[in-house]
Amino acid sequence: MAEFNLAGLLRLRRRQENEAAGGLLRARSRASELAAQRTGVRDALLDQTDAPASIESVHAISAARASTSSMLADLHSLEREQGAEVDRAATSHAAARARRIALEKLEERHAAARATEVLRAEQLVLDELAGRPRRPPYGEDSR
Repeated sequence: MAEFNLAGLLRLRRRQENEAAGGLLRARSRASELAAQRTGVRDALLDQTDAPASIESVHAISAARASTSSMLADLHSLEREQGAEVDRAATSHAAARARRIALEKLEERHAAARATEVLRAEQLVLDELAGRPRRPPYGEDSR
């Protein structure tokens, strides 16, 4: 039996799985960054406890809070989009993994069939040797 004919395709499937895993890692990392950024903005918003000294300060604080609220809404929207990207990347990785596993199973079956064929050939040789008449040891007469 010959070498596994799909070895090149298996290498390609492994590379595709690695690329999909990298994409999933990047998507999760970006989602984590967005969550940390949102938490930082929210904490900064909650940490503002200074009492306004004038009406201008009240207006400035009000504008800053409105801006921060808008930023939080934008970050929340980005997080939702990034969550969808993480889901797509996870689906892509799972599909690439399934394709790799399917080829690895074919490779295992091929290796098992090859080993069986080698053992069968060895057994045929042993059976042939066992079926031959025994020769007398060297130097003895065969009468």
